[in-house]
Amino acid sequence: MRFLNTDDLTYYAAVAEELPGFWQRFGGKPDFRDKKVLDLGCGHGVLVNSIALDGAHRVVGLDLNQALIDFATQYQQEQYPQLNNVVEFRNMDIREYPEDDFDYMVSKATFEHVLELDTVIAAMRDRLKPGGRIYTGFGPLYYSPVGDHGRTLSKLPWQHAFRSHDAIIRAVNQQRAPDDPITSIYDLGMNLLTPAEYREIFKQSGMTIVLYRENAIMPNSSLPRKLVGFAMNALKQVPFLEKYMTVNIWCVLEKR
Repeated sequence: MRFLNTDDLTYYAAVAEELPGFWQRFGGKPDFRDKKVLDLGCGHGVLVNSIALDGAHRVVGLDLNQALIDFATQYQQEQYPQLNNVVEFRNMDIREYPEDDFDYMVSKATFEHVLELDTVIAAMRDRLKPGGRIYTGFGPLYYSPVGDHGRTLSKLPWQHAFRSHDAIIRAVNQQRAPDDPITSIYDLGMNLLTPAEYREIFKQSGMTIVLYRENAIMPNSSLPRKLVGFAMNALKQVPFLEKYMTVNIWCVLEKR
């Protein structure tokens, strides 16, 4: 058994600290006791382990990054061996995942990366029980201040949003190995969807929108952070500015 990377362990701890705020933005955490749950884009497995510890009878974590799945599997087995018969991590696209009949699906900081989001949500819906729910919170969205996640090598807020895709591709390829160039902005792993496009995808999902929030401000945020949030929420009411001022989205969808 290999030793877990220190950076991964630090990241795991940081995400674990964020979970109360994640659920607070939805107005509270569902009761996962005896439920069957799937986490799409499970990453290091923080949310999966947390939900399993809350009493879920089965929790599946899916991610397309094999290295993250390897970490999540080993961490759970070492730190929470009591969950061995509850938790499963798989390196798999949900559109290929055979299991269904889930009570809940959750997804944290993933939807901004999914290129074919409409088909992925359809696959999630089809694997839910009637009345089952999807809880998703994600961001920063691409056109927001740091929505490139640092991947375009832009140095200033919003700079990436006003650079041409060709300029970004050239700059990124200068830092990559010659035999591993990107050929499209989408190769950087962001879908570039606007808030309006997300809303339309959710509207057309065939599910009921139970909750939808943008730029959710935490009650315990610092005053400067609250002021920035209030300012951005005011500015995004201007149609032209909406996509630049919308940082994150929180949504609950229910299968009819």
